[in-house]
Amino acid sequence: MEGERVRIEIDGPVAIITVDRPAKLNALNRNMVAGLAEACRTVEHSSARAAILTGAGARSFCAGGDIADWSGDSPEAFGRFWIREGHAAFDALARLRQPLVAVLNGDCLGGGLELAACADYRIAERHARLGLPEAGLGIIPGWSGTQRAVRRFGSRAVRRMALFGETFQAEEALGIGLVDLVCDTGGGMDAARKVVARLLGRSPQASETVKMLVNAAEGEERERVLEAVAGQLAAGSRDLAEGLDAFRNKRKPDYS
Repeated sequence: MEGERVRIEIDGPVAIITVDRPAKLNALNRNMVAGLAEACRTVEHSSARAAILTGAGARSFCAGGDIADWSGDSPEAFGRFWIREGHAAFDALARLRQPLVAVLNGDCLGGGLELAACADYRIAERHARLGLPEAGLGIIPGWSGTQRAVRRFGSRAVRRMALFGETFQAEEALGIGLVDLVCDTGGGMDAARKVVARLLGRSPQASETVKMLVNAAEGEERERVLEAVAGQLAAGSRDLAEGLDAFRNKRKPDYS
């Protein structure tokens, strides 16, 4: 539906992904979860060198998963589809080859904080609040709020939010490492563009490789990272060129 979607804009070397459901505080429904996965495929294969993730409007970055969309599910359907499909979309976002900057232009709660955890750099506008309130509803953070969030924020911060229900204002979130920068309300996108401009002045290949290696160090897609880096080395080798030429010409390769 119009106004209930994930929008993508490629602006030169920068891809902008917007969660666009402001009337519902950008809460994610099933179509939007699928839209996030599709957005990642589009950005991954684009010429963009960096990506920015934000929410539409000024009240909320993302209020998490839409309760109305999952609360009627059977436990089996909830686990098989809502949780697994959300994980697939969030994993794709965390594993984008492009560095990702999240602009938290409002409340970032539950699945919204799990969404923000996928980013490499988080900018919070001053009015933003961050938290993991799920246990108060009798459910758990199901889109890696107890896994990726712990790896990226530390268990102490996650315990305070997920176990004890603490919610942090932007400045508090900066102090405990949930965000990397706080800016004035309305200034998030400008701040993100400045961060991205620094990134664009650096080697794109080195930046992509560094992101993959840091992800691997955190336990994010370690096997794929190792094989991707090794595969790139092999693909640029003289041995591959010789092997392919020998195959095409039906001769024995000479690897001298």
